[in-house]
Amino acid sequence: MSDASSFTVPSEVRFITDKLRANGKRGWLVGGCVRDLLMGRPHADWDLATSALPQEVMRIFPRTIPTGIDHGTVTVMVGKVPIEVTTLRGEGAYTDGRRPDSVHFVSDLEEDLARRDFTVNAIAMDPADLAVIDPFGGQKDLEKKVLRAVGDARARFSEDGLRVLRAARFVATLEFDLDPDTFAAIEPTLDTFRKVSPERVRDEWVKTMKAKRPSRAFEVMRTGGILGVTCPELLLGVGMAQNRYHAYDVFRHAMECMDACVGDPILRISALLHDVGKPATRAMSEKTHDYTFYEHERVGAEIAEPICLRLRFSNDERARIVALVRHHLFHYDAWSDATVRRWIRRVGPDRVADLYALNEADVLAKGKDASPDLAALAALKVHVEKVLVAGAAMSTRDLRVNGHDLMKELSRKPGPWLKDVLDALLEVVTNDPALNEREALLARAREIVPPCN
Repeated sequence: MSDASSFTVPSEVRFITDKLRANGKRGWLVGGCVRDLLMGRPHADWDLATSALPQEVMRIFPRTIPTGIDHGTVTVMVGKVPIEVTTLRGEGAYTDGRRPDSVHFVSDLEEDLARRDFTVNAIAMDPADLAVIDPFGGQKDLEKKVLRAVGDARARFSEDGLRVLRAARFVATLEFDLDPDTFAAIEPTLDTFRKVSPERVRDEWVKTMKAKRPSRAFEVMRTGGILGVTCPELLLGVGMAQNRYHAYDVFRHAMECMDACVGDPILRISALLHDVGKPATRAMSEKTHDYTFYEHERVGAEIAEPICLRLRFSNDERARIVALVRHHLFHYDAWSDATVRRWIRRVGPDRVADLYALNEADVLAKGKDASPDLAALAALKVHVEKVLVAGAAMSTRDLRVNGHDLMKELSRKPGPWLKDVLDALLEVVTNDPALNEREALLARAREIVPPCN
């Protein structure tokens, strides 16, 4: 852990705690920011707990926002910096499995820390002298790199269903091991987890993808039963052998691919789901006496769509994930320029960079010699760049004619024919970019759809 003398606490935080103290109250840093300070990790959000009641906080500080005043939280503005300040509190029952039905304010810091999820998140620090308050042994767990629930793990997980998923996430993002008793409490409390909204599950997935190895979290989800609730489709690949091109089963390959994928969280979720269609398409070839997975990318896209809907991904996120699953499989082998242009058109120019990253992760995740596939990918990148620099038409918007030109030239009114003709002209210039000239395209359009008299 980091030496306390090296801690840097923002001046805005010290301003708040100093002013609280001047008014006979106390303030402490709590939660993830303390954990990250002790670990020497960067942190952006600073949460303060205080002995002052919400009304007292608003009296002491002139610029406040009653963010969650019923639960004791007031946002204090120091200049343009917002700092959440929450009154020390205890909590009532969690009927909905997510938030307490009631809270009551307390004066004891330890009682406030006792309601938190994990020991490493139940540490407080006084910004004035950097004194650490650690009643539940969080610092020892930080040293051992162990994630352990505060008190009775089953009670903690029964209160708030999201905590089991947070446990999985922290195993990945902190690179900690899960305490055995804490892990054992996951499966008996899954009924509480089932009350968690899909949006919160999605948010945890996205946060998990920022870890170096998100697979650590998904292994906890798999073995603890969480994945069976959120995404049982992935479990169909557990233990499902592939073919001679793969060293791992379908599930392990997905984990390796996700870990190897370099990019933002949505791209890594695409890597997680890229082979979700394999269990439904696996067949034994009589010719090769090996497994095949024909059309698994198409079937996978059909499976990924409802998963994304179920987990409330945005329309843009869902479209991106489904498209990457649908187009992740390609094998470059000295394609012609026209074939490269057709591939770019099919996958979409805005998806090409994503597919490069996904393909590289995919071949690395096979557990076999990846050098031939990586060489092919490098060659494809060069070829694509050459085609793009040449200014090839990648959509009908790139054609030297538009719908108004065609309607005028062919004396026709708008209708479905217009799209068909534009698509046909795009195919013409895909085969021969030199034909992307106005007169040549109009002449070809007259051949496709004769002018109306």
